[in-house]
Amino acid sequence: MQPPAYVLVLFYSRQSSTEAMARMVARGVSSVAGFEARLRTVPAVSAETEQTADTVPDEGPPYCSVDDLRHCAGLVLGSPTRFGNMAAPLKYFIDQTSDLWLSGSMIDKPAAVFTSTASLHGGQESTLLSMQLPLLHHGMLVMGLPYSEAGLMTTSSGGTPYGASHWAGPDGGRAMDDTESQLCRALGRRVAQTCARLA
Repeated sequence: MQPPAYVLVLFYSRQSSTEAMARMVARGVSSVAGFEARLRTVPAVSAETEQTADTVPDEGPPYCSVDDLRHCAGLVLGSPTRFGNMAAPLKYFIDQTSDLWLSGSMIDKPAAVFTSTASLHGGQESTLLSMQLPLLHHGMLVMGLPYSEAGLMTTSSGGTPYGASHWAGPDGGRAMDDTESQLCRALGRRVAQTCARLA
């Protein structure tokens, strides 16, 4: 029996805001018949180059493997903002995917991105765009959120046509509002629906 098709929801989260978004994206993926969401994260990076992370995190989703990427039907990538760019741990992991690029394993797979920021104008859109660049190099079909999603016109916190976003506040304690949550689910659903159409 063939295992069910899955959309990989790959994220890095430091204060749980991006992880909360990932779980909402996963709910959107799982709402599409025939697809399941596979939640994965990446370990933090350290200035101590000899330091290595445990193979399994103490809590939360497992660490992502290259095979998780290789066999996914689609990918939704999430990161907090770091000076308008994706966080180093996620970038470090993506930089290890040259074999997938050489083999063309990710070509024509649907992909999307999401981010969480401490300040309202703290680089949401530039972070989303920074995450799209390696996906384009991999030949993936990068998609955002269309304006048929009414929340894009009414949001006062997060949500962009480039992908889902969330304003977490300076201490990271602001929970997602209904619009942000809905846009996360819509993003996951859109990627899974596109995977189903391509299949």
